[in-house]
Amino acid sequence: MATSRADVEKGGSSPPLRQNPLLGPSSATLVKMGALVWDKVVHGHQGWRLFSCMWMHAGVLHLVANMLSLLFIGLRLEQQFGYVRIGGIYLISGVGGSVLSSLFIRSAISVGASGALFGLLGAMLAELLSNWTIYSNKVAAVTTLLFVIAVNLVLGILPHVNNFAHIGGFLTGFLLGFVLLMRPHFGWMERYRLPAGSPCTARKYLPYQWALMAVALALAVAGFAIGLAMVFRGANANSSCGWCHYLSCVPTASWSCAN
Repeated sequence: MATSRADVEKGGSSPPLRQNPLLGPSSATLVKMGALVWDKVVHGHQGWRLFSCMWMHAGVLHLVANMLSLLFIGLRLEQQFGYVRIGGIYLISGVGGSVLSSLFIRSAISVGASGALFGLLGAMLAELLSNWTIYSNKVAAVTTLLFVIAVNLVLGILPHVNNFAHIGGFLTGFLLGFVLLMRPHFGWMERYRLPAGSPCTARKYLPYQWALMAVALALAVAGFAIGLAMVFRGANANSSCGWCHYLSCVPTASWSCAN
């Protein structure tokens, strides 16, 4: 969720409903509590905001929407892979979303766990591709997941929605999914259902799984290193990509994307 910097100047901890229809504090209060603000990260040396903003929400409605999404998206993943791996993907994806947001958005503050949630969606897609052999209805699974992802990304082009956080979180989670959610291939699982302690030297993973994991790990490390370096140098990614701002907001006759 992105808010215009102009709203920050209004101040107040309990703004009227017309200022924050999400039933939450003012922008000034969010900034004081740790919202993502490009100027404070780069010139104020407050890099911790890249992490703190994902724990904050613009209001009660924003919080409820994200928690419901987390329940539906994260429940299956946590049951299958455990809270350590899924929690790690969630946290790192949230930071990845903040990094990409800081590279493109300078005139607004940002709060919310949407980047982390999109990271889980990305991890689900990577898990499906990496563990391709264990799924019976592959086409339906991929089609359904891609449809959900596409709908959410399209909604992100509405004003006051930070779609760069969504995209950054999704890409981070997608790469981490290949690294952390790799499972033994179907043939191994069917053939070697042995008692505990039984010797088994057969390969659990297929060559393409190892290849995907290696490439994804290299891209994730390189992406974070380059992204963080660009953020703290104050780089403006919009100068290198004149059309990228349309990924977060598309102006229409009904609204403007100036802020």
